[in-house]
Amino acid sequence: MTDTPEDPRHQAILNSAFQAFSTYGFRKTSMDDIARGAGMSRPAVYLHYKNKDAIVRSLTRAYYQDKTAAVAGALRQGGTIRDLVSGAITAQAAGMAAILASPHGLEMLDTSKSTAADIVAEGEEALAQVYAEWLRREDAGGRVNLPDGAEETARTITASLKGIKLTSSGADEFEKRTAQLAALIGAGLEVR
Repeated sequence: MTDTPEDPRHQAILNSAFQAFSTYGFRKTSMDDIARGAGMSRPAVYLHYKNKDAIVRSLTRAYYQDKTAAVAGALRQGGTIRDLVSGAITAQAAGMAAILASPHGLEMLDTSKSTAADIVAEGEEALAQVYAEWLRREDAGGRVNLPDGAEETARTITASLKGIKLTSSGADEFEKRTAQLAALIGAGLEVR
């Protein structure tokens, strides 16, 4: 079985699976649904993935790789601490409102959490490390106030975002809470 993101068939399967999970939910989506959406036969999909759980694991891994790169890119931009925090949180939250707006968004998040808990933990740690490295650089430059240190502050940021994602009742609430979190963290970190 292959799991190479560079393979266009791999990407077609992941795109199709995401769309099918959003439309029908994880439980009701069949491998036939995924194959049809990818323009492939079911046996061809099985050459890439053993089952739907393996697809969810790959989708979760891709999500965290994308978010880690997006947050790192946002934190490399210029601007005030508030601007940088807002940009990073916006980058990390991008696309989540659409998932939460989907009729099966919460099911998708629950499935990812239960099927790929190890990948979620690794992804959350990678995000925390990106924030921590940035906070250490900003602290060395005297631009942030870190009463609890870079590592602890970074973990608080990622845990807060994860909590908002898991407890928001919908897309509007998620967007409102992430904007509020960005403003609070930015203001709290800024040296006065």
